[in-house]
Amino acid sequence: MKKNICGIQQIGIGLKDARVAWKWYRKTFGMDINVLEDTAVAKLMLHYTNGQECERYAAIALNMEGGGGFEVWQHTGITPKPPVFDVRMGDCGIFICKMKTRNIKRAYKMHKEQNAEVIGDITKTPDGREHYFLKDPYNNIFEVVEEPDYFKKEKSPTGGVYGAVIGVSDIEKAREVYSDILNYDEVVYDETGVFADWAMIPGGEQKYRRVLLKHKPRSGSFSKLLGPGQIELVQALDREPGRIFKDRIWGELGFIHICFDVKGMNLLEKECTEKGYPFTVNSADSFDMGEAAGQFSYISDPDGTPIEFVEAHKLPVIKKLGWYMNLKGRDAEKSLPGWMIKTMQLKRIKD
Repeated sequence: MKKNICGIQQIGIGLKDARVAWKWYRKTFGMDINVLEDTAVAKLMLHYTNGQECERYAAIALNMEGGGGFEVWQHTGITPKPPVFDVRMGDCGIFICKMKTRNIKRAYKMHKEQNAEVIGDITKTPDGREHYFLKDPYNNIFEVVEEPDYFKKEKSPTGGVYGAVIGVSDIEKAREVYSDILNYDEVVYDETGVFADWAMIPGGEQKYRRVLLKHKPRSGSFSKLLGPGQIELVQALDREPGRIFKDRIWGELGFIHICFDVKGMNLLEKECTEKGYPFTVNSADSFDMGEAAGQFSYISDPDGTPIEFVEAHKLPVIKKLGWYMNLKGRDAEKSLPGWMIKTMQLKRIKD
């Protein structure tokens, strides 16, 4: 076996009421597949929670159109706090979650009809791709990007997670993680200036360097579903960036991590350590999260942004029938057959 980054599994979103928020995400983004749901104590996240063991509710949701999912996450033992300052583009951390759509004009029209808080009009990225932004009711910003790749056509405005816009203090240093370890090693564009497509985004009137990275085709169990993705690194040039989670702990309000589906966790740990980014969290052999099992770990990028790795061993299909996907020991580069992935539709939530 070798290390394999199979795709973005999910982006974590810290919320005051995750169940209510999830209903909004089902309507707005079609995130209606209940992969797993669990209430427990986060005992292993001490590196990011100031040594506290935190009670939490969490659920992972997917869109069968393809792309990564959401981990809707809620502190249940404390009242989670928002950022302690007005966050702007370029502040260190995950600032925007990218969502994919097959048809940008259809998605824009549907979001307008849903009365979602769409920010401005459809504009173009520096490489000419059409996109627009919207804000959820919890002050999180999403970027909808046209991307023709899909797993299965759905009725929702968008597919799943396509990537993230991440503020960093030094792009070259950050690429040690995002390009060298996560294999986003192809530069789509590297531009410096004031950008018209960011005019309506907080801080968008300032000067930035922005580098959009993509990867070569992925392989692995869920690679067909997770599909291609992008990471956009942003460096503020007119000011010293703040840290989005300053004076707060992991799991409080906002985008809390980006998570990758992986194979070969032990080899990945060795590589991360050798490159100066050792695991900050490691569940060791296996963890149980509700009906699922696997191994998870974290590293931090140079500015402290948490990056999660998950190697799934078991996922439920129909629990009451004892039907699970057994993923342990599978070929690291072989995708699951499409029919097997489509069985996840059996866990669709219908509002």
